[in-house]
Amino acid sequence: MSGDADDPLKTRRRDITVVFVDLRGFTGFTETAEPEEVMGVLREYHATLGRIVLAHEGTIEHFAGDGVMIFFNDPLPVPDPAQRATSMALSMQEQFHPLRARWSRLGYELDLGIGIAQGFATLGAFGYEGRVDYTAIGGVVNLAHRLCNKASAGEILIDRRVRAALDDDMKVDVLAPLTLKGYA
Repeated sequence: MSGDADDPLKTRRRDITVVFVDLRGFTGFTETAEPEEVMGVLREYHATLGRIVLAHEGTIEHFAGDGVMIFFNDPLPVPDPAQRATSMALSMQEQFHPLRARWSRLGYELDLGIGIAQGFATLGAFGYEGRVDYTAIGGVVNLAHRLCNKASAGEILIDRRVRAALDDDMKVDVLAPLTLKGYA
């Protein structure tokens, strides 16, 4: 970051769109695969997702093995964060097809589950002296994570705020109410 931007590590409250992406079948895969195979899969997976996130101007909060947290509208504001997040998720699913097909030929049954939520979060540098991470904290983060956990292989689950922010011509299937831990 350069120029006249405020300190990006300063704690602040902002309306963001959060995306969680997770590889379905990864735990089972790691039980039978060699460590080098696991690292090779993660390297390809992270490279593919990373390019897509950058193209949509998202912020990768962290990679946690097969899980990835991304948010939009911080540290720099972006127009239409929910639209960008959804477009990114659709692109991820599309660009994951060749990986899935190749990995399937190798006996690796892996797929993507994605959850997206929009809301206010506290953002900034959190940690202690010697170790600080830039992150988002709040209910929107938890909701996106819970939606990701409920998403089946190849599925993208979004919350109501994200749906409301999307264009009316976006095809969205309405699901029956979901039971999410910690949410009514």
